[in-house]
Amino acid sequence: MSRKKVRFSVLEQVEIGPAVAEGHCIARVENRVVFVKFAAPGDVVDIQIVAKKKNYLEGRILRFHKRSERRIQPFCSHFQTCGGCKWQHLGYEDQLVFKQQQVVDAFERIAGLHDFKVLPIIGSEKTTAYRNKLDLTFSNRAWVTHFEPGVTPRTTALGFHIPGRFDKVLDVDSCHLMPPLVNEIQRAVKQFCDEQGYEFFDIIEQTGFMRNLLVRCNSRGEWMVLLSFFNEDSEKREMLLNELKDRFPQITSLLWTINPKKNDTLQDLEVFCFHGNDHLIEYLGGLQFKIRPQSFFQTNTAQAETLYAITKNFANLSGSELVYDLYTGTGSIALYVADKAREVVGIEYVPEAIMDAKENMQMNGMKHLKFYAGDMKNILTTEFIAEHGKPDVLITDPPRDGMHPDVVKRILETEPSRIVYVSCNPATQARDAKLLSEKYKLIQIQPVDMFPHTHHVENVGLWELQA
Repeated sequence: MSRKKVRFSVLEQVEIGPAVAEGHCIARVENRVVFVKFAAPGDVVDIQIVAKKKNYLEGRILRFHKRSERRIQPFCSHFQTCGGCKWQHLGYEDQLVFKQQQVVDAFERIAGLHDFKVLPIIGSEKTTAYRNKLDLTFSNRAWVTHFEPGVTPRTTALGFHIPGRFDKVLDVDSCHLMPPLVNEIQRAVKQFCDEQGYEFFDIIEQTGFMRNLLVRCNSRGEWMVLLSFFNEDSEKREMLLNELKDRFPQITSLLWTINPKKNDTLQDLEVFCFHGNDHLIEYLGGLQFKIRPQSFFQTNTAQAETLYAITKNFANLSGSELVYDLYTGTGSIALYVADKAREVVGIEYVPEAIMDAKENMQMNGMKHLKFYAGDMKNILTTEFIAEHGKPDVLITDPPRDGMHPDVVKRILETEPSRIVYVSCNPATQARDAKLLSEKYKLIQIQPVDMFPHTHHVENVGLWELQA
């Protein structure tokens, strides 16, 4: 028996409401909530329903009856296709308003908190070319957005995965997220590989030669390029690497690796240096940070310094405090606050990140920091705290999933005087805030925009122990 095709309805002349989480706007039709992509508050549109969930609908704009005054012309030709920068059609000041409201809504609705100070969101000075890192994928299955008569569509791609299609990659002509040199490097690599007949990776069949391209830069105009190959072919590899070395003197770290795995992660791969150094040095607040291709480092360098300065200010250190820095990564926040602390203890899940943290500590001539690697809930035990001392101030910067309940429980048992919580996901931060409210009062929050034209927002919160 053939499966009956489901036909979803069209909702006509619907006025779009506010922007909400995940880059959607919402509309309300007959007490039903509809989430709509690429909409703007004030649009009047017909909506094609594409999915029906238990408590809401998902839709896309089928046609416009009225375009919102908030709409602006997107600046990127790949808008709505590559999956990034989903708010390009909104003015930046509107983006900031929506992001701040998302943070406040999360704390009020999820945590049930209302009595706290909301500091105005801090926007990014740069709204394009603000990133210091891009990851691009080679594919022999280019995503074709349109066909032109007499023009052969591209079959190979070097760019970004199409949302929801792991096997399809959009061949990106230019990206506005990094300084313009990234586009010159990217197109040079693509052109060379096409002309030389290098095989691009087939994600489904797991065959091909060219796999991934990682590009980093620092604030001083030095660049790192890492090429990942699926298998070794020294002649082809060296031809391409020499082409990049000769063509781009800005590349001070030219690296390569062989990745025969079924995923693109670098952590368990050996990376080889072909030319220059195996790292970049970044400078923040008078400190130096060594960045390798596997290193985690905030991708908006200028806003990272803003974020760390806020964290340090919220911590309100006098120089006598013992500070715990949970999810310390490569130790960037720990080092940033260390000059105002008696001692800093950093804990991180990734051993390689802790190795970077220790190198950064030594490079900056600091000795009063200690770093430990392991699962947070397993390391942060009563025995660990008894050995290293009860923290006066605790800083935490967890991944998007937030803190494990066992970690929150240990914090409540330990009772540091102040908690500074840095989050890239206000929803999980608010969830944890509800747990912390057993003993702590939320004093204030400071949203920070690290990623213009996206729905993502960072938030720093300050909690104080209640008597």
